[in-house]
Amino acid sequence: MGIIEEAHNIRVLGTGERVIVLAHGFGTDQSVWKNLVPHLVNDYRVILFDKMGAGPTNPDYFDFDRYSTLEGYAYDVIAILEELQIVSCIFVGHSVSAMIGILASITRPDLFSKLVLLCGSPRYLNDVDYHGGFEQEDFNQLYDAVASNFKSWCSGYAPLVVGGDMDSVIVQEFSRTLFNIRPDIAHCVVQTIFQIDIRHVLGHVSVPCHILQSSKDFAVPMEVADYLHTHLGSASTVEVMPTDGHLPHLSSPEIVNPVLLRHIRFDIEDNS
Repeated sequence: MGIIEEAHNIRVLGTGERVIVLAHGFGTDQSVWKNLVPHLVNDYRVILFDKMGAGPTNPDYFDFDRYSTLEGYAYDVIAILEELQIVSCIFVGHSVSAMIGILASITRPDLFSKLVLLCGSPRYLNDVDYHGGFEQEDFNQLYDAVASNFKSWCSGYAPLVVGGDMDSVIVQEFSRTLFNIRPDIAHCVVQTIFQIDIRHVLGHVSVPCHILQSSKDFAVPMEVADYLHTHLGSASTVEVMPTDGHLPHLSSPEIVNPVLLRHIRFDIEDNS
């Protein structure tokens, strides 16, 4: 096992010819895909990994400078694909990993046959003629809360993101993976994520993109999906799912799995 495989807890399942990479968002780890993986392993080779800084990763590997921008994570994705000698993959990215996939595909488009972008946003802050959903003061308060009492912040943040009350099994599951992140690393990661603005590079994407969005998402307004569809440089399609919350693949797998599978199997170029 190489250092990259060890650092990211890489698992490879299934024996299909086509390769799928499943990339989780902030506060979760590769276990968030547990409801989807059984539907893939008979037909695909499935690559699972933990994004650096996630709870199961070794915090000694976390480079605060490298991960102060999304490019550090994008280079990790490319390194994983090169380590495993993957020549082309379908990349499924949730939340911030959707944008990490976009950046990785711009650098190495040859490694990606398509991107499936689940609840992703190129910018969370509102701007002139752009509705990201938040103001800077919202994030300043969030950063202070994470720094002052991480456990308390997790308890309040988890129900908002999932879209349920604290007693929900799904909320408790997300709270567990969220709280497993070392607090100083979590503080760094939330600042990196919520201050991103990669709108200016969307036109450089050349890989087909499938944009999937919850109809009620605390973190990403539906307008963002339309923005991505309009500004991506590649062929793209959008589907809004009748789901609540920012983690629909965890909270509503009965709705999301069929949608994900359809977009994984559907090629835009062949059906446009």
